[in-house]
Amino acid sequence: MTGLRSIETGHSSPVFGKLSWDAIPFSEPLPLVAGGLVGAGLVALLAWVWRRGYMPYLWKEWITSVDHKKIGIMYCTLAAVMLLRGFSDALLMRSQQAIAYNSPGYLPPDHYDQIFSAHGTIMIFFVAMPFMIGLMNFVLPLQLGIRDVAFPTLNSVSLWLTAVGALLVNMSLVIGEFARTGWVVYPPLSELRFSPGVGVDYYLWAIQISGVGTLLSGVNLVTTILKMRAPGMGYSRMPMFCWTSLATNLLIVAAFPILTATLAMLTLDRYLGFHFFTNEAGGNQMMFVNLIWAWGHPEVYILILPAFGIFSEVVSTFSGKPLFGYRSMILATMVICLLSFMVWLHHFFTMGAGADVNGFFGITTMIIAVPTGVKVFNWLFTMYGGRIRFTTPMLWSVGFMVTFVIGGMTGVLLAVPPADFVLHNSVFLVAHFHNVIIGGVLFGAFAGTTYWWPKAFGFTLDETWGKRAFWFWITGFYVAFMPLYVLGLMGMTRRLQHYDVPGWQPWLITAGVGALLILCGIACQIRMIWVSVRDRHRLADLSGDPWDGRTLEWITSSPPPPFNFATLPRVEGEEAYWDVKSRARDRRQLSDLPDYDRFEMPRNSPTGFVTAFFATGMGFALVWHIWWLVIAGFLGAWATFVVFAWRDEPDYEVTAEEAEAIDRDRRAAKAKLLDIPAERPA
Repeated sequence: MTGLRSIETGHSSPVFGKLSWDAIPFSEPLPLVAGGLVGAGLVALLAWVWRRGYMPYLWKEWITSVDHKKIGIMYCTLAAVMLLRGFSDALLMRSQQAIAYNSPGYLPPDHYDQIFSAHGTIMIFFVAMPFMIGLMNFVLPLQLGIRDVAFPTLNSVSLWLTAVGALLVNMSLVIGEFARTGWVVYPPLSELRFSPGVGVDYYLWAIQISGVGTLLSGVNLVTTILKMRAPGMGYSRMPMFCWTSLATNLLIVAAFPILTATLAMLTLDRYLGFHFFTNEAGGNQMMFVNLIWAWGHPEVYILILPAFGIFSEVVSTFSGKPLFGYRSMILATMVICLLSFMVWLHHFFTMGAGADVNGFFGITTMIIAVPTGVKVFNWLFTMYGGRIRFTTPMLWSVGFMVTFVIGGMTGVLLAVPPADFVLHNSVFLVAHFHNVIIGGVLFGAFAGTTYWWPKAFGFTLDETWGKRAFWFWITGFYVAFMPLYVLGLMGMTRRLQHYDVPGWQPWLITAGVGALLILCGIACQIRMIWVSVRDRHRLADLSGDPWDGRTLEWITSSPPPPFNFATLPRVEGEEAYWDVKSRARDRRQLSDLPDYDRFEMPRNSPTGFVTAFFATGMGFALVWHIWWLVIAGFLGAWATFVVFAWRDEPDYEVTAEEAEAIDRDRRAAKAKLLDIPAERPA
């Protein structure tokens, strides 16, 4: 790539470091045109926002917000935007392989390598993670019956640091290059000797900065769940989504420091000539592989466990029944949390550790499938005998069960070391991984987004376009990835820019058709949102409970006020809202009016955004060795935290009268929903 030239010639400037005009790929039209279109779109969007006078509103209500609901929505928005970016890479790969039989295709090898590396990095770190963290941020305080997370301003910092990582990855499209190593940057390929460009550095600093945000978010949400539940909500009364979120965030707190330390060692190898992972200098390349997967396999469960919680809520709601085997689901969740740290070696059975070691990790991998199977059967038993409503969220859930079971079975096959020796590094593995990530995590994100959308925005999403999106997605998934299982058994290895086996091409063309069907699914989702916004008055959720829900988020109005609850609810059973709703129906009246009192809520703060501004400059400067900018960015971020820590600005107060007025409107809507007499005004 052109970005290599300034490094190979040793060019360095005290002002711009290694950055020069050679970093811009003027000779490569594809990234230049793509970057230009994205840049033009952003400029046009900002100009439109400015001309319409929305900038003060965005700054005050969104960018500086510390409201967990708005932060959750912004996480999910980031994930949706990056999904489009990551899927564009997938289309490029599928089309390249479809035509690359005895042909170089249209993507040069170094560009193709960057595309598959960026695709994996974006989809894991900046699509799947923000989707799950965003939904947890939005839903958890509502389900727990509280007003906000434990550390609201830290929550904002976490969001904007994640956005910095995504920005750095996208900057590499037009300034320099991205890693050509795959998404887990194995040395020695990622060492300076074999990757002298800035691509691996972009990867390292993007993941390190966003990883700090993820770790802070994990600490925040663990604290929230353990210390800030509504009165009466013991652990055995928490909704299942809260349990899976607790397990996920415990895994984040335990696993992400491993990733941080591993990438820090690789950074020292590249920047200061250390030799943690260089075999010929006394290091050990396999230590990196062990460490990255000691984080990497818990990461799989960090992604899938919140999705399990989403499916639990959706299946229970749309089956009209309590979740079957609630306590066994809790046990299965925590067993998965524990066993996820005991299976990492199955990612590299072929390293030669020996039959005993491989056998142990093969058995633990099979064992971890047992609690997952318990969950699947509990979902099925929940549906059994229920009055099932096949809404869009329920379709995503049923599609998940079928798809994830197939992916799970292929995973158990790969857990058998002799089979793994045959299939390792083949596209069979690619199919399996996408089988569980798309069928589990993405389907879960889509189910959760559709399910909680009316709670976030006050209107439901259009069912017709939602169901069309589902059928395009699930059909496209099977057409795109089932051929890869066949190709893996035929011996096709992954990450091939071209090939010379004629029997592979028909299967790869079929996989390309599947990717186009998924593209149609994404187009239907965009159309669904557009139609829903257009028809928002017809689709309005006036009751706050459009699905006949069972957990506390549905007791609030849609959207909830900034403080969620005028008075904290008292929980007396496993299904807090369902119990309240059932009593109101039986008694033909709402619960007694509570005693309202004043309370304080945190003020909005620019701390997160300003910190991200300086972190962006520092990350970019570290990539290009612009040391003065590194120092300036670090001092700016540090000063931002000092100013926040020493601020003398009290939280704002919500009076009892304000809370009561808002709550009376909510209670009137609930009375109308339940068809019971409304309260007379005081």
